[in-house]
Amino acid sequence: MELILEQMPIVLPALNAGFLQTLKLFIVTLAGSLPLGLIIAFGAMSKFKPLSLLTKLVIWIIRGTPLMIQLLIIYYFPGLVLDNPIWGSGEKGRFLAAAVAFIFNYACYFAEIYRAGISAVPVGQYEAAKLLGYSKSQTFIYIVLPQVVKHILPPVANETITLVKDTSLARVIGVHEIIMEAENYSRVGIIWPLFYTGVFFLLFNGILTLLFGYIEKKLDYYKNGVKIYENYNG
Repeated sequence: MELILEQMPIVLPALNAGFLQTLKLFIVTLAGSLPLGLIIAFGAMSKFKPLSLLTKLVIWIIRGTPLMIQLLIIYYFPGLVLDNPIWGSGEKGRFLAAAVAFIFNYACYFAEIYRAGISAVPVGQYEAAKLLGYSKSQTFIYIVLPQVVKHILPPVANETITLVKDTSLARVIGVHEIIMEAENYSRVGIIWPLFYTGVFFLLFNGILTLLFGYIEKKLDYYKNGVKIYENYNG
């Protein structure tokens, strides 16, 4: 125990720096993949067949290959194949490459979740909205979107929690996230940082679980069946 206390002033700053990188990658990925996923979902649902087929092909490739391989390709392909190392060799370049890979990967997963949520809304509701004089954009915002959010919240929560754990894959291209920092110390016989990272992930995911549970309770639209329409009409 005394040895651990002596090591803490040296080890904890590195672990905390790794935690900040993990947190930053998590936030950047969510901020980019959630809206991009909606755009990709619209592409997959497009009535223009070439666009729909191309989008579905991209989704199939991204979902069918490991994220680790995507990270390696995105980071190394420009330099090794195109002779244009656009990311550079510094920490910022590696982080940017990881962010691009994570955003595109998770956007494809979110796109399928969005598509399933939109498809779950009965066709009759679109027809009813049309009869009430709603435009297509008003129908989507006031009728479809609130129901989609409620339907997709559990799978989105699951993907978000998975994202927290997947951030550790960024170390394959040299991003100094928290597990990479812990591994560096484990190679010289200092094991306790690995347990520290385990506690970090448990706490982080626990907070997210509570947050999503709270949001899910707040999104109980069916307690008041006409709430959406009333809100729109003032």
